[in-house]
Amino acid sequence: MIDVVLPVLDEAAALPWVLERMPPGYRAVVADNGSTDGSPELARALGAEVVVEPQRGFGAACFAGLRAARSEVVCFMDCDGSLDPADLPLVAAPVIEGRADLMLGARHADRGAWPAHARLANRVLVRELARRGGPRLEDLGPMRAARRRALLDLGVTDRRFGWPLEMVVRADRAGWTIDEVGVPYRERAGRSKVTGTVRGTLRTVRDMAAVLA
Repeated sequence: MIDVVLPVLDEAAALPWVLERMPPGYRAVVADNGSTDGSPELARALGAEVVVEPQRGFGAACFAGLRAARSEVVCFMDCDGSLDPADLPLVAAPVIEGRADLMLGARHADRGAWPAHARLANRVLVRELARRGGPRLEDLGPMRAARRRALLDLGVTDRRFGWPLEMVVRADRAGWTIDEVGVPYRERAGRSKVTGTVRGTLRTVRDMAAVLA
């Protein structure tokens, strides 16, 4: 069984679709970060394990889910319907087979699914990461897989939007094999709270820039 950490903040509109598409052998761990739309109750009713993280922040939710996970290999993915859980085996397989230590799902977006400002910010960040001697990546993909104990030992400290980048930076410094595979990226369900808005993208870039600094 592989645990899949799903950071959630008001994702009731997407939860049923996401949870029903979990592949066999994958178990949803919903890390709720203060939802007011009934997301944690809905997730429990649909059979997911739910952990509540009162400290607000994307990284805080991901870390809470990581601590609650029990499988040797753990996956992460957004729970807004933009990513299909059916693609998780593509990302997890190289880690399970020992061909990668950290595997990322590089987003191949449908038309209109990834706002231009968010796509540009991501491109700038991955180029800056490579310029500083880090891995050369197509995307800092939110669908990813790694071994749970090794992730905990990395000591990622960011609890906001710098979490995904800090994971990559620390993994690279630790000598991990980092790779990526393309996954489809669709228009999300409901209103975006992060990179779907210019303000949210700026917050994300600010947090990630602090990690690079």
